[in-house]
Amino acid sequence: MNLNTMIHNHAEHNRFSGSVVIKEKESVLVNSSYGLADRSNRRPNLIDTRFGIASGCKLFTAVAICQLVEKQWISFHTSMKECLPYSFPHFDDSITIHHLLTHTSGIPDYFDEEVMDDFEELWKQTPMYLMTRGEDFLPFFQNEHMKFLPGERFHYNNAGYILLGLIIEKLSGLTVQEYIERHIFRTGMMNASGYFRLDRLPENTAYGYIDEPDHAWRTNFYSIPIQGGADGGAYVTGPDMVQFWEAFKSNKLLSEENTRRMTSPHVKVREGVYYGYGMWLNPPNKHQVMGYDPGVSFHAAHYPERDIKVAVLSNKSSGAFDLIKLIENYFTGSGGEQQ
Repeated sequence: MNLNTMIHNHAEHNRFSGSVVIKEKESVLVNSSYGLADRSNRRPNLIDTRFGIASGCKLFTAVAICQLVEKQWISFHTSMKECLPYSFPHFDDSITIHHLLTHTSGIPDYFDEEVMDDFEELWKQTPMYLMTRGEDFLPFFQNEHMKFLPGERFHYNNAGYILLGLIIEKLSGLTVQEYIERHIFRTGMMNASGYFRLDRLPENTAYGYIDEPDHAWRTNFYSIPIQGGADGGAYVTGPDMVQFWEAFKSNKLLSEENTRRMTSPHVKVREGVYYGYGMWLNPPNKHQVMGYDPGVSFHAAHYPERDIKVAVLSNKSSGAFDLIKLIENYFTGSGGEQQ
């Protein structure tokens, strides 16, 4: 069975909603879309439809920080507290940019995935439509105590990337959204991508859907922050995400040294799984980003040995992982491992 047929059959059988783009070297192997971007108006997903990618855009924040390092405005060993004017009474003074990038800072998180499983719980006290800036998240974690000493271990941490975004803003004079759109999306020719407010979504953007029992559903408009930021929430198309890998691997966004630094395994997550800067690594041949929110599932990967770029974007809460596992199995004979 060829790759397109295999993906089509899987998508139809599992009611996948989203798009899939696969490129090997200069050849586009798959360029397909499925399901509906707007269920009420029966508007279909197209190959150039924009999808939310949740935490997938931590990758862009990491690139932005590396760009500031290249400008010599900071270093990877710069202290976090040296960069930010806010009060963190219980945070360790030795936390560095490197610790924040690699989820090894030990700071508390505003959404701790070890103890919380429902992202929507956050907005019962603070409405999601008020969450428009990185500073808005600080009250959720800035007065809490450290979970462990900096560098002691890996613990996936959204708050760390909020702080990285605030550092980008302080140094650049731009909002983190403006900085990434200007210096990564435009530089990388990701011309359809951006950080759009949920109440101002541009044309050809997929609404995120949460499926409920008895075939009911609702959009994710009241389930995630109204605008994405440094830790998640950008919108990209499948072709734009593949274009990112093209720009990244050809050193158009960073120097060769920092491109290599981002894809180096800095901390072991578990056996066979490591974290670089803003991305998951399965050495020696897989660089991956992913994102999950209510109404969002996203996986994108680059396989350097064969120069295969894959983007799987969905406007449902699940579906992307199963498809990228199927694609990996087609190319390698092993289904991969979920981070």
